Amino acid sequence: QVQLVESGGGLVQAGGSLRLSCEASGSIFRINAMGWYRQAPGKQRELVATITSRGSTNYVDSVKGRFTISRDNAKNTVYLQMNFLKPEDTAVYYCNAAVVATTTLTNGDYWGQGTQVTVSS
Repeated sequence: QVQLVESGGGLVQAGGSLRLSCEASGSIFRINAMGWYRQAPGKQRELVATITSRGSTNYVDSVKGRFTISRDNAKNTVYLQMNFLKPEDTAVYYCNAAVVATTTLTNGDYWGQGTQVTVSS
């Protein structure tokens, strides 16, 4: 099986920064796209940023210029550097990865358990 474990969430004041990490482990043959999603209370989960295996990135408009997604393929890890945080960025952040597992050799969609990010005004 494949597991995604996130870290780096917490409480920060508006204007501050946080860096989220997500490491994939288990029966991994190849990791394709990786990304971060978030879900605020009472709202649907939304895409924040994605990155392909070759490093192409995509961001939701509300975080462009403030957040940066990156990955270390050797470590099976994706990062989200969040700068100039705003109270509206408060949410549970989830890591997502499209992984080809060694056991199935088919693409599967995997999620982390989520990490809370709270931005105070």
